[in-house]
Amino acid sequence: MPAIDSPLATANAAAASFAALDARLDYLDPSDRESVRKAYRFADNAHLGQLRHSGEPYITHPIAVAAQCAEWKLDAYALMAALLHDTLEDCGVDKNDLLQAFGPQVAELVDGLTKLDKLRFNTREEGQAESFRKMLLAMARDVRVILVKLADRLHNMRTMGDMPRNKWGRISTETLEIYAPIAHRLGLNQTFRELQDLSFRYLKPWRYSTLAKAVERSRQRRRDLIQKVQQEVQAALAGAGLNARIIGREKTLYSIYRKMDDKRLSFAQVNDLYGVRLILPNVLDCYTAMGLLHQLYKPVPGRFKDYIAIPKVNGYQSLHTTLVGPASINIEFQIRTDSMDLVAEAGVAAHWLYKAGHKDGVPDERMGTQWLQSLLDIQNETRDATEFWDHIKVDLFPDSVYVFTPKGQIMAMPQGATTVDFAYAIHSNVGDHTVAAKVNGEQVPLRTELRNGDVIEIITAPVSSPNPAWLGFVRTGRARSRIRHHLKNLAQDESRELGEKLLAQALRAEGLGQPPGHEPSDKPLWDKLLRLTGNRTHEEMLTDIGLGKRSASLIAKRLVTLLAAQGIKPDALLLTRERYTAHENLSQGAVILDGADNVSIKYATCCRPIPGDGVLGYLGRGEGLVVHTDNCGVARRLQNKDAERFITVAWADEPVRSFEVGVVVTVVNGKGVLARVAAAMAAAEADIVHIGMAEDAGQEALDLRFVITVRDRTHLEAVLRALSRTQSVLRAARIMPAASG
Repeated sequence: MPAIDSPLATANAAAASFAALDARLDYLDPSDRESVRKAYRFADNAHLGQLRHSGEPYITHPIAVAAQCAEWKLDAYALMAALLHDTLEDCGVDKNDLLQAFGPQVAELVDGLTKLDKLRFNTREEGQAESFRKMLLAMARDVRVILVKLADRLHNMRTMGDMPRNKWGRISTETLEIYAPIAHRLGLNQTFRELQDLSFRYLKPWRYSTLAKAVERSRQRRRDLIQKVQQEVQAALAGAGLNARIIGREKTLYSIYRKMDDKRLSFAQVNDLYGVRLILPNVLDCYTAMGLLHQLYKPVPGRFKDYIAIPKVNGYQSLHTTLVGPASINIEFQIRTDSMDLVAEAGVAAHWLYKAGHKDGVPDERMGTQWLQSLLDIQNETRDATEFWDHIKVDLFPDSVYVFTPKGQIMAMPQGATTVDFAYAIHSNVGDHTVAAKVNGEQVPLRTELRNGDVIEIITAPVSSPNPAWLGFVRTGRARSRIRHHLKNLAQDESRELGEKLLAQALRAEGLGQPPGHEPSDKPLWDKLLRLTGNRTHEEMLTDIGLGKRSASLIAKRLVTLLAAQGIKPDALLLTRERYTAHENLSQGAVILDGADNVSIKYATCCRPIPGDGVLGYLGRGEGLVVHTDNCGVARRLQNKDAERFITVAWADEPVRSFEVGVVVTVVNGKGVLARVAAAMAAAEADIVHIGMAEDAGQEALDLRFVITVRDRTHLEAVLRALSRTQSVLRAARIMPAASG
């Protein structure tokens, strides 16, 4: 065990102290620095006694993450979140503790980081990495969360050598496929390059080592060559009066490896290992410098790109041109201004970096517009820090939410999608048989909208089928089309069953107890009937009868005529009995109304029939059976002009559901009267479906119109009696249909 004053202990103490971080905070004002110090003390106390794999105190990791954020000149809230980012998970601290100690901004940032830490990229299916990246960006509604997360990952990769070797592959793969592309998306070029190289180093150690040695040998051989190029370029630009900063750079090992692997090249065949960057005062100088370079060295055809005129999505701007230098070596030149260079290397963080570098605190107009508009789709540039954060708290991918199946597969759904949309996205059969859903382990209504990171579990039942009400809230075309398809098929089936009942009823009225069968000997008879009706199949004919497109009575008469031609006569006794009892509605062929869900039977809203009412059935053209009360004015007018389309209907002894009915309640206008009326209805077991009232609410007596659900007429009478006894109610009555006109 090392002595207390050993070099290792001294180094650990220095790394764990606030001094190293404090030296980087000179861009913050004193009060912000004190807030960061307070967060350090809180984190240091929370992590007391915890060690990293290297044996260092755990606090060295949050300090290193905060130091990286300070290098990007992030604000005090982000630095505090960086210091506190592991306290929620590892130290028994909860969000309320942070809320009380540091306020809502810091608590939300740390909570966002903790939620991202819980996510695991655990599948290699094609497209999953892209979805995971998008989900991370979408979940982090504040870009600072992603920046701190990237700083956290960068330090973990820098210290990966201390981690158990069996974790190298998973963490490096995740970094290469998820975090490096996010850094690139945000324009953090330096971080992007380092994450790629570190991932390469731990994923393929032997190839990394071999390539590093080859690059080192090449570097020693070509150092003089690069120096010569820099001197020649410097002289050419100075001769034209251009003041430029010239920086030589190398391709990263990972980009060299990718080029060799993609194009099947040997190291010797990779001839653009080196690049030169020119930093000039303004855009005009950039284009002038490019012209001078093209005179100095021969350009490679097709290798010129103008990202100044047409910036990349993440705001990157620069001129790129590849030239053939001395000894026929290809060299890529990047030409840009100082502000462009800042965006190229620091991306999103350039907002703070550039602001910190200007005394007036106003960032470059063009630069600010570029990255704000292109990266975050914010329409109006903002210079105020508070307003900036309000704008930046938007999804980077506003059109999608990313959710998990219980097995961890990521699925992208449109904004506003519900659990039913998710069920149909899994499979049509899952959607069709959905009965319930759980989100993050808790049962929720099927209309619940999905949020980023939700884990969705769909509960199905074989007997379940799509509900027409789902069409009111589903968002995806797939779900909508499947539900409509099912309802259409259901309507066909129910209309066919209704048509069968109606034809049987019409045949009884013609003296035939049963329609002909479907034996081979009966086929010629049905074929003749179908030719007369114009239908292709027997099922289609029955469906048309159920929908009201064909008259059951007319088809029955034609069938009787065809049977008579074969010598089959109507039963005289049945014919007499049917005609004798028809006026009493005792016909055995009557359609029974039990209230079961049936898309081919509708209850008219003009009169709202309920069990106990006398009823009539009108077979509308193409709209199935519409049930009216027998004193409904609309039904009476239809009877006068279309009597043959009315059929016998009767209530079932025990209907299976409640029915809607209109009620008008006249009240003395006053405070709380609506609440008393509603309470009286609830006490009488009537559900309110709709409320309407006169626009002139200032009058003394007021009519309140309700649509309520009741079981039958007896139940309705009980509800009306309860209302009549209620305080402030003058009278209560059913809304009756208009008399026959």
